[in-house]
Amino acid sequence: MSAVLNFIRLQDLIAQNALQGKRVFIRADLNVPQDDSGNITEDTRIRASVPAIKAAAAAGAKVMVTSHLGRPTEGEFKPEDSLAPVAARLAELLGQPVELKQNWVDGAGLENLQAGQVVLLENVRVNKGEKKNSDELAQKMAALCDIYVNDAFGTAHRAEASTHGIAKFAPIACAGPLLAAELDALGKALGAPARPLLAIVAGSKVSSKLSILKALADKVDNLIVGGGIANTFMKAVGLNIGKSLVENELVEEAKAIIEIMAKRGAQVPIPVDVVCAKEFSPTAAATIKDVADVADDDMILDIGPKTAAILAAQIGAAGTIVWNGPVGVFEFDQFGEGTKTLALAIAGSKAFSIAGGGDTLAAIAKYNITEQIGYISTGGGAFLEFLEGKTLPAVEILTQRAAAQ
Repeated sequence: MSAVLNFIRLQDLIAQNALQGKRVFIRADLNVPQDDSGNITEDTRIRASVPAIKAAAAAGAKVMVTSHLGRPTEGEFKPEDSLAPVAARLAELLGQPVELKQNWVDGAGLENLQAGQVVLLENVRVNKGEKKNSDELAQKMAALCDIYVNDAFGTAHRAEASTHGIAKFAPIACAGPLLAAELDALGKALGAPARPLLAIVAGSKVSSKLSILKALADKVDNLIVGGGIANTFMKAVGLNIGKSLVENELVEEAKAIIEIMAKRGAQVPIPVDVVCAKEFSPTAAATIKDVADVADDDMILDIGPKTAAILAAQIGAAGTIVWNGPVGVFEFDQFGEGTKTLALAIAGSKAFSIAGGGDTLAAIAKYNITEQIGYISTGGGAFLEFLEGKTLPAVEILTQRAAAQ
């Protein structure tokens, strides 16, 4: 995995005064949650997209912004698929009007944009051919602009017309500050990491993270597994896990990952104590047990304090930390101490830390450590695919365009 990805950055073009009077098409990620009345309930993604939009407008560009929202049916626009609430919130954040443009693919209503003006182009996924990365649609989008900016890391793992196709055909294709920051942070964490490199991969299922675990097994010095994933690894080393969540068909895979790392002198730390309950519920009584004492009717719902202390010490000694997933059912406080201990250890570590995934972000918010994490990734699926070492199509096309300049 390359430590340094070469791509054109929006900031570089601004520094060269290359945006004045130019039509700039920004693909942002404005896919925000809404309530039943269409009110935005959480606007982090909109706020994160503002710097690129503001910078382009301030540099004298005619700015067009688009995004997907939800999962509309291509070719069938419905009111609930509209970016209208996003346009209103964006206007508030920018302090200037943001007109929402419908049926924009052929350029209708975009002929007389002014320098510094910002318009929002209606939900990009309503356009036929968007999901299939249609060249015809991509060429029409590319014809609308002089400069294409991808600032949507959360969709970088998908090859779609507005994330990949348009970048092939636009006169100039570059990365916005949000996308560039993600790639810089991931490159730093995985391309040329300060050692020891420690990864925390947790979640309910090994199957959903198996390819990541295998990819990281070749790279990391310590691979901390947690949640249901840890149960499968505990079973792999012969421990009784009672009636805990487990994937019996993947026990051999877990053994193989332990062996791959052992050959390199690296390790998968197996818990020495756990927090158990007889049922999975917010009111379940939590009991701390050594792993040898887990009963057949126990459910393991967190790591125990001894294990948490051992892992916290490893985190304290790390040079780079990659974190994806809580190590217990942290939503229930009695099963949250393990995740809390590791979260606070990461916050207090001198290592460069990068965290991603919805549950991980929820834990960071719960324990109020946002400012102590080196970089928080906004892209769930894209973050995981990058960890796997997969090529992200939307990034690959930007590097190809940069190489061809």
